Amino acid sequence: MFVMNLLAPVLLLLALSGCSSEVVNSFIQTCPKFFANPEGIVSPPTIFAGYNYKQICQIRASVYEYATLYDTANRIPIYSAYKFESLSNCERQTDWYIEPQLDNASARREMALETNKTLLQNQAVNKDYANRKTFGLDIGHLAPIFRGLACSDATFTLTNAAPQNSIFKKGKWKATEIYVAVLLKQKCSMYDSYVVTGVVPGSVWLNNRVNVPNYVWIGYCCLANNRQTKLSGGFIGRNADLPVSPVNLKELEKYLSQFYMKPFYVFGGRCYLPGE
Repeated sequence: MFVMNLLAPVLLLLALSGCSSEVVNSFIQTCPKFFANPEGIVSPPTIFAGYNYKQICQIRASVYEYATLYDTANRIPIYSAYKFESLSNCERQTDWYIEPQLDNASARREMALETNKTLLQNQAVNKDYANRKTFGLDIGHLAPIFRGLACSDATFTLTNAAPQNSIFKKGKWKATEIYVAVLLKQKCSMYDSYVVTGVVPGSVWLNNRVNVPNYVWIGYCCLANNRQTKLSGGFIGRNADLPVSPVNLKELEKYLSQFYMKPFYVFGGRCYLPGE
């Protein structure tokens, strides 16, 4: 009851915007369409065990838009997964939403704007990012705004964002995201394309609240109509103004398993090309 009373004045529910998100027990049961299904098997990335890892199905206008594995201890997502539809020219908005269910399991699933500056235990809030430019950081999307047929407000939630080096975000990483989008548009327009974008937590914190990732990565998988892999690959780069490395899927998983210090699979151990 105390949590409910605390959250009530903090949040302004966006019923009219149609933006919502839902903390779920199973990606596969609730929003499986964002994960590649090679050979007909739904294959989400590795889901870490632990109470701090929350599976979120992100919604807009009552339609699931993408999925996020969120780390409440570091207050950043581990990854967001989505089905690529097209490359859209979208305008950025300035409002970033939060997810009420992360701090109150019985709260409504609508994304919310804050109405005051109260900090929340299990997620980042806008105040955490207020002085980000002092440290050369910006708020970086994982699932990008331009990934679908329509520009999505649902990507503007802090559960889909992590601190990124500002120069890296606007330069090399943006170029990488656009390269992947153009590649999938050119090579897989007739097929189903799936993308996972993630980060690796680091040792630096923004305002002692939000972890600043060491690495940013992206993996993609395009499936032909017979659910066989048509195209796959990925990129990984330090969260700094440094080059981004192209890698095949197994190379990406090797890096991530090393950095996460546990086995990690981007598409459930599938989507490999012959010879990997």
